[in-house]
Amino acid sequence: MSDMSTHEPTNIIYTGVAGTGKTYRLLQIAKQYTDYLPEINNEALLGQLLQSLSWREVLCLIFLDLRAEQQDLVKVRELVDHPFFITKAAQNSREKNLESTAWLELRRHSPIDSKTVSFDNRASQAYFDKDNSGAWYLLPESMVLLTELSQQLAEFQQAQRDNHSNQNQSSGQQRFSMVSFHQAYGYEEFVEGIRPVMSGSIHANNSHSSNTQMSYAVQDGAFLKLCQRAARDPQHRYAMLIDEINRANVSRVFGELLSLIEPDKRAGKPNAMTVHLAYSGRAFSVPANVDIYATMNTQDHSLAPLDMALRRRFRFIDCPPQPELLSIIGDIASATDRAAADTVDLSKLLTGLNMRITQTLGAEAQLGHAFLFSVDCLDQLQMVLVEQIIPQLAQAAGGQVAILQYIFRDEQKPLSTQFIRDSQTMINNDLYDPMSNKHATTQHQMFAGQGAFLGQSMNVGSYMMNPDLIAKTGEFGKPAIYQRLYK
Repeated sequence: MSDMSTHEPTNIIYTGVAGTGKTYRLLQIAKQYTDYLPEINNEALLGQLLQSLSWREVLCLIFLDLRAEQQDLVKVRELVDHPFFITKAAQNSREKNLESTAWLELRRHSPIDSKTVSFDNRASQAYFDKDNSGAWYLLPESMVLLTELSQQLAEFQQAQRDNHSNQNQSSGQQRFSMVSFHQAYGYEEFVEGIRPVMSGSIHANNSHSSNTQMSYAVQDGAFLKLCQRAARDPQHRYAMLIDEINRANVSRVFGELLSLIEPDKRAGKPNAMTVHLAYSGRAFSVPANVDIYATMNTQDHSLAPLDMALRRRFRFIDCPPQPELLSIIGDIASATDRAAADTVDLSKLLTGLNMRITQTLGAEAQLGHAFLFSVDCLDQLQMVLVEQIIPQLAQAAGGQVAILQYIFRDEQKPLSTQFIRDSQTMINNDLYDPMSNKHATTQHQMFAGQGAFLGQSMNVGSYMMNPDLIAKTGEFGKPAIYQRLYK
């Protein structure tokens, strides 16, 4: 994404039915408006630590590092294989005779009276000695000389820990603000409003005895705060992210800013507008480097008249269900014909359901792919059907059992395999006799062909879910019964 101030302002609303990933899009957009702190390369940190050190100091550093891990005796091979030694060798463009380098430094800095090391050209200060097994160790009396080196090691290790923590937290500066609209959300939260401010202190021993005083002050809302930040930083773009924009009264929330957000009326644009805010009276215009992204659930008709006001100021992007994102669950270990009988293709299942939902309830009642996106077994599929999908469709259908049974292809099916049962019909006609274990069938000829339901009267009864579906038993424990929903 370009951060140039000449970038044209973006006003977009993502529309679609519930569960089509609209909020997920906002979260992905938020990442584009986040400046992540540059990752500190641990190799670079180590390189800085070792750059000015001699081979003797590097060996001392390795011993100090291993001492922290309760390892005092070290073989030469372990020294050469240590990351500190490897990094120093790379800095010096050394690839060969590394063990010889280590041996030379160890012996040169060994004590004159050593019983295990003989060497003619010793340095004046001893740091290392060797035991009878051939393992080297750091002389205790040399520790006082390594105070500064120990401090450097400690700082390096802390820097590594800080780097790891920063990477885990994905730290960064956010150039966006995200809010969720609701019925009570208003201008005061979004732009500015008068709110109570407490001053003074409350006595700890008596909550009723206090010196607190309440006053009222104009406080900035989420959008105004973001605009102020954007105005101070014109070289970067900022974003206002609004989830469920049609849940609130948009005209009331935006107030006089509803005209200012139009791209050509932003600050610095040809038709730039400035207004005086309602509470503070301050002159204000929306910066050109502020983008607005929002989501809108098309199933919510309660605020439909506001759609025209929004459409003049926003681009609308449809987010349809994407069944192709869904997986196949069940026994998919083999690719045989038998495997097909043991699997449920969630993509085909959602496609079939949405086809019949569109026929009966309209396209705006469709199910989004998010309902089934996390399903990876039959148990989860049954739970989603029982707790989410069927209750939502029942509400959309106004409790009309015939529509629900058509959607789930329950016509002419035994009661034992019906997803939806007409409880009233069962009571009136005694269709099910548990003593005889006989199941009657319910037919809905009105749905014999596509669109045949139009113009028909639909009986409104009280639906009930199949108890076996709820209990995850019987036919509902087998993939085959869900495969019938494909078409």
